[in-house]
Amino acid sequence: MNVAKSGYRVFSANSTPACIELAKKITERLGVELGKSVVNQEANRETRVEIKESVRGQTIFIIQTIPRDVNTAIMELLVMTYALKTSCAKNIIGVIPYFPYSKQCKMRKRGSIVCKLLASMLAKAGLSHIITMDLHQKEIQGFFTIPVDNLRASPFLLQYIQEEVPDYRNAIIVAKSPSAAKRAQSYAERLRLGLAVMHGEAQCSESDMADGRHSPPCVRNSSGHPGLELPLMMAKEKPPITVVGDVGGRIAIIVDDIIDDVEDFVATAEILKERGAYKIYIMATHGLLSADAPRLIEESAIDEVVVTNTVPHELQKLQCPKIKTVDVSMILAEAIRRIHNGESMAYLFRNITVDD
Repeated sequence: MNVAKSGYRVFSANSTPACIELAKKITERLGVELGKSVVNQEANRETRVEIKESVRGQTIFIIQTIPRDVNTAIMELLVMTYALKTSCAKNIIGVIPYFPYSKQCKMRKRGSIVCKLLASMLAKAGLSHIITMDLHQKEIQGFFTIPVDNLRASPFLLQYIQEEVPDYRNAIIVAKSPSAAKRAQSYAERLRLGLAVMHGEAQCSESDMADGRHSPPCVRNSSGHPGLELPLMMAKEKPPITVVGDVGGRIAIIVDDIIDDVEDFVATAEILKERGAYKIYIMATHGLLSADAPRLIEESAIDEVVVTNTVPHELQKLQCPKIKTVDVSMILAEAIRRIHNGESMAYLFRNITVDD
């Protein structure tokens, strides 16, 4: 399909083979060619982008998957967006399946909400719309001054469970923390399965103990109001990890949105094994799998880790055959088609609830 017939172009903001794979799958489904551009790093690590064809007056979709070098990927997206804007593109829409810095979406002590900063930078660079998938917190959409379509991967993961997990009717959905209970409950209700929730945390070793940096001063500050006595908040103390729910003789399926550092998942799997679960699966949308994650998974009690291709992880799959991939290019391509044609996006959110 040529430009005149389609009326839009699709570009990849990253030129590495692993990151461009998802862009190629999307363009194949759309029946268009990937836009011609060059993205490279100078000797001093500056990002250079060159658009090799005319984009004047066209709607442009930029697909950016986030590899391990997150900050470079962000700069590639920003520079390409600005290059397209200054080349007189009509609309520039970012397709960012995994939105980076999404874990830094809450204010911490003397910290900052980096996710909000990134949202402002993308809008300022020239993006007019964003398509993403399974934001870490739904409230992140409120950081943007431009429309955001937050697609869901749960239909694909649910389909995988029904088709690829043997005897899934004997499974139980597990939330590895109370904060993940809503997502796990949604999976359990759709599959008509039971629900278990992990509560507490592993006992800290001596090296993990608080070093005093967050402790209140030993001596009261006498510079305050002489008659002011504020009540002190009691410190939280979590109990050892316990399982709320019966997993004995069941297949345990742990669901989450991101799997990055896998120590928590490995510890959860060991406890589930001790409680009688005979197979353990992990289902997550974004498989970042940083550091030694493939080795830890391979050596753990986990039987299979299922993630989508929102993040490139081919190298990790070579290191650990337990890692499986579910393709979500279909829904991303359909979202692009509907947005370009001005069609409703409601079809992509059929039976989707806020907890999915």
